[in-house]
Amino acid sequence: MALGIGLQASMEQADKTQAKPGRRSIVYYLVALVLISVVPSFIFAGVLIQRNQSAQEDIVETLIVATSRSIVQAMEREIAANITTLHVLAASPSLRDGDFEGFYDRTKLALDSTEAHLFVVNPDFSTFASTRVPYDTLPNQTSDVASAKKAFETNEIVVSDLVLGAVSKRWVYNILLPVDLGPYGKKLIALNQQADNFASALSSNSLPDGWNSALIDNDGRVLAASPGVANVGDQFSVFDPMAQRYAVGWQDIETTAGPALGVLQRSATTGWRLVAWAPVWTINQPLMTTMVFLIAGGFILLGLIVAAMFWVSRRIGQSVRGLARDAQRLGAGQPVAATRYPVSEIAEISEALAQASLDRQSAESDVRFLMREVAHRSKNQMTVIAAMAKQTARSADDLQGYVQAFERRILGLSRSTDLLLTHGRAGISLGDLIDSQIAAFSPDDPARVKATGPMIRLNAQAAQIMGMAVHELSTNAVKYGAFLDDTGSLAVRWKIVDDKLELVWRETVGEKLPTNERTGFGTTVLKSMVGRSLSADVQRIYHDDGIEWRFVIPLQAIDPEDAAATPPAEEAAE
Repeated sequence: MALGIGLQASMEQADKTQAKPGRRSIVYYLVALVLISVVPSFIFAGVLIQRNQSAQEDIVETLIVATSRSIVQAMEREIAANITTLHVLAASPSLRDGDFEGFYDRTKLALDSTEAHLFVVNPDFSTFASTRVPYDTLPNQTSDVASAKKAFETNEIVVSDLVLGAVSKRWVYNILLPVDLGPYGKKLIALNQQADNFASALSSNSLPDGWNSALIDNDGRVLAASPGVANVGDQFSVFDPMAQRYAVGWQDIETTAGPALGVLQRSATTGWRLVAWAPVWTINQPLMTTMVFLIAGGFILLGLIVAAMFWVSRRIGQSVRGLARDAQRLGAGQPVAATRYPVSEIAEISEALAQASLDRQSAESDVRFLMREVAHRSKNQMTVIAAMAKQTARSADDLQGYVQAFERRILGLSRSTDLLLTHGRAGISLGDLIDSQIAAFSPDDPARVKATGPMIRLNAQAAQIMGMAVHELSTNAVKYGAFLDDTGSLAVRWKIVDDKLELVWRETVGEKLPTNERTGFGTTVLKSMVGRSLSADVQRIYHDDGIEWRFVIPLQAIDPEDAAATPPAEEAAE
């Protein structure tokens, strides 16, 4: 009620101050916001466009460098795969045993589905066992003596530049692997690949429009190029790639068509060069077009913003005034109905105010219930403390032992609250909760109390309610039941059956308990709080040797993940 009076006073004060000088309509602030946002944008448009141009050039440069490097890497992977194939073929037993015809047959079968071909080179540079021709074809002189000579001399793998194949009459490149065949002498195992295979690497790593690329060998001949630049085997003539320096980014290049920006990448495996270039105007033209559209779009956007500003201000103003009326009704204690305002955030506030008006009655009822629970517990505490004092005195041998035992039992009364603070959102263990509540009341002989069941965690709502219930049961056990004298015992068992928690509280006493159907506050806690708040089935059963309470609770009501647990039910009449 005090909160409602405070809100009402605040709203009345807001209405009074609204008419004071210095308070303006939301339209005023929206206009100011538009001017502050848009006008400086036009003032700095030139600076932004210049920065944008620089940024775009950096992006294009990064893209071109990355793409060209990707092309080189694809080419190097192709070369590496061919070298691996050569090593596998060179390890053939038929080759090592000098069975060249058998080696020829197996190699031809292995390379049948590829465009690669293999031949063997003698130290005199004659070739035989070429998979391009029948095995019994007469030896032929290799068309790439320089590469073969280098391979024999260095005893290392050599990748040749472009060579016009002696048999295929096509531009190819050779990969030469020296092998020592012992009694059959030193040979070269050569893998022959068509140069136009690299065209796929250029096409799969496409460059932006207006850009061209070419893969060039160490003699300046084209292995692959963009359409219209050159054919395989042609001498590259757009500019001199051998004279260009290596750089991390792009560089200025003077081509036969005029100034251009280009990127040069070199293969560490072969020494071949990948060049990518584009005319300067091709790079600048899209940026200039973007600048024109940016300026034109800015003026159009300004007009649309000004038009929309008046419409938005009217909708927001109406919503805020409606929200103010809802707040006034809440402050006056009147019911508030949620209104579907066009502004979602304001509509959420309206829904919150409506929910607050509904929650207030429930909150006040909860407060009254909790106050009664505090009063009830306080009276129970006096009875329990007195009982504990008597029970402790019966088992104490001296004053110091009595004080220590009595103090231990009193401190046990606060343990359930400590559990809530310790475990928080992770949930409170049902076993720990029961142990903490019973510990303050249980006798010195631990054999008289047994609590068994699986690990089950409770959310904060369920833990508070179950803590209250166990507290009431423990209190009654001290007053009337298992803990009244030294002959009683308590067994607490729980288990999960069909998505429900079944908990049984069974007290056994020496004398039959009197049947009492009176509904006191403790019974209200057990039946109303546990039954209604946790949707539980609560039964009280009288036996000849004691009393039994049985609780069947849906697991959903105690799930720690269920943050929105059902609030406590309203108090039941005593």
